[in-house]
Amino acid sequence: MAKRETKAERDVRIKKILEALDKEYGTEYRCYLNHETPWQLLIAVIMSAQCTDARVNIVTADLFKKYNTLEKFADAKLEELEQDIHSIGFYHMKAKNIIACCKALVERFDGQVPETLEELTSLAGVGRKTANVIRGNIYNEPSIVVDTHVKRISRKLGLAKSQEPEKIEYELMKVLPKDHWILWNIHIITLGRTICTARSPKCEDCFLKEYCPSRGIK
Repeated sequence: MAKRETKAERDVRIKKILEALDKEYGTEYRCYLNHETPWQLLIAVIMSAQCTDARVNIVTADLFKKYNTLEKFADAKLEELEQDIHSIGFYHMKAKNIIACCKALVERFDGQVPETLEELTSLAGVGRKTANVIRGNIYNEPSIVVDTHVKRISRKLGLAKSQEPEKIEYELMKVLPKDHWILWNIHIITLGRTICTARSPKCEDCFLKEYCPSRGIK
């Protein structure tokens, strides 16, 4: 049986993990979804559920030219918007949510994307994960976004135990320094797409292998 890790040992291991991630990927905040305005990012994030960022970026390249104002999205015809975004999957619900969300932004928030978690999650199609993406990328508000990569790899690294994204978010908030909350999502997504992939993790090539209790385990 493996020796139980003390809090002090875990803290040292986390520090080394963060240092290795910073060295490998840098400390610049970056968003994988193309956007020029806060409301464009919000729409892109709503579209990204169960869809790759790359596919969303292909669709929004034309979408944001056609609907170049928040008002145009708010006034869009459902059937037409569905056709515009049909390649991203779940397009019916996403189109419905985008229109309702944009109407609320125009009517309730004077065309501005709100900052608080409570206000953001009051919008159609916006859950805690989407709200945290906006808070981190637009307002630089420290927040942890738990997507599939963050959930899987945080558990593999032994920094979270829960299966529920919101509980994992709180677990990570307890063990990660606040200045790395946003970076954690950026770094772990990159790691999950390139090295620690779900189907065939490249443990021997991973720069975190000496700090990972799950190395070699799929």
